Amino acid sequence: MKNRELKVAAVQMSSTPDKEENLATAEALVRSAATAGAELVALPELWSCHGLESVYKENAEPVPGSTTDFLSGLARELGVYVLGGSILEEAGPERMHNTSTFFTPDGELAAVYRKIHLFDVKAPDREYLESASIAPGEEVVTAKAGATTVGLSVCYDVRFPELYRLLALRGAEVLAVPAAFTLQTGKDHWEVLLRARAVENQAFVIAPAQWGQKADGRWTYGRSLIVDPWGTLLATCPDRDGYALATLDLDYLERFRTEFPALKNRRPAAYDW
Repeated sequence: MKNRELKVAAVQMSSTPDKEENLATAEALVRSAATAGAELVALPELWSCHGLESVYKENAEPVPGSTTDFLSGLARELGVYVLGGSILEEAGPERMHNTSTFFTPDGELAAVYRKIHLFDVKAPDREYLESASIAPGEEVVTAKAGATTVGLSVCYDVRFPELYRLLALRGAEVLAVPAAFTLQTGKDHWEVLLRARAVENQAFVIAPAQWGQKADGRWTYGRSLIVDPWGTLLATCPDRDGYALATLDLDYLERFRTEFPALKNRRPAAYDW
C-alpha cells in the first residue's frame, strides 16, 4: 500500500516593490519546484510587493483579484497546491490586510487567512508598527490538501503558540508559516520558534521566507525551511532565491501521534484561568 506522503517546497525570494518583477520570479520558482516533484508549493510573506511601505497601499487589491487569479492559473496549469504566502489585500480606505491564500490543483481558492498578530515592536534594527497600515484578521483557518490538513499563519504569528495549538486541534498536520523575518531576530529566533511549533503540535512546518536587503535598506533573514514533527530540519535554503524541498511522511506523523500522544494527553480543564 502506498505511503501517505506529500512532497512540498518552501520558496525563498527577495521581493522588491515592483509587482511584475516579483510575479515573474515567483512563477519561475513555482514552476521549478513543480518540475522537481513538489505537490504543494508555498510562497513567502508579501512575495508580490515588499520592501518599501510607501508603495504598499497602491499595490493592495481585492481577494479574489488579479494576483490570486495568477496563482489560481498557476496551480491549475501545474496541477499542484499553492500556498500564496501573503499579499496586501484591500480592507477599507485606511488599512489593508496581510492575507494568505491557498489554492487546490484545479485552481480553486480554497482558503483565505488574514494575519492575526501584527508586528508592533521595537526590534534591534528599527521600530515596526504594522498595525498603522494593516488591520488584523480574526479567524483561525485550515485547508485540505489531499489526505492532510494545512494550518495557515503568517510570520509574527509564530510567536503565539496558542494559534498553532488551535490549528492542530482542528486537524492540521502541516503548519504553514510564510514570513519576512528581520535579520536581527531571525538569526536567533527563526529556527528555534519553528522547530518548537513543530514539536509541541506534532506537526510538519513549512516556512517560506524573504531574504536579503530590501529597497528601504533593511535586511530579511531568509533560510526558508521544512521541519518534521520531531523537530528535525528536513530542508533549508541558502542565501539566494530558490526553494527548500522535502517529502512529508504523513503515515509517520500518524504513528508518532499514536505512540507519543501528547495532544491527547492534554488536560483542558486544568488550563482554565
